[in-house]
Amino acid sequence: MKTYTKQQLALRNGQDRPEIWVAYQGIIYDVTQSRLWKNGKHYEHWAGQDLSEELQDAPHTAHVFLKFEPVGKLEEKI
Repeated sequence: MKTYTKQQLALRNGQDRPEIWVAYQGIIYDVTQSRLWKNGKHYEHWAGQDLSEELQDAPHTAHVFLKFEPVGKLEEKI
């Protein structure tokens, strides 16, 4: 799987490019086709970023990501 930086992920926010991506637990998912992520926003969450910590407040579990195709890994900072 290809690795992307946080800056590359940030460009896939539904505004700068047509792709809408989010990261969770180091994996980047393409949520472009989801009607819930139109324009790069899902309730108070914005696309193009790592949502790992924010998922704790969500009304659903991480299983929601099984619906989406992983497109890469988020680069780890050492």
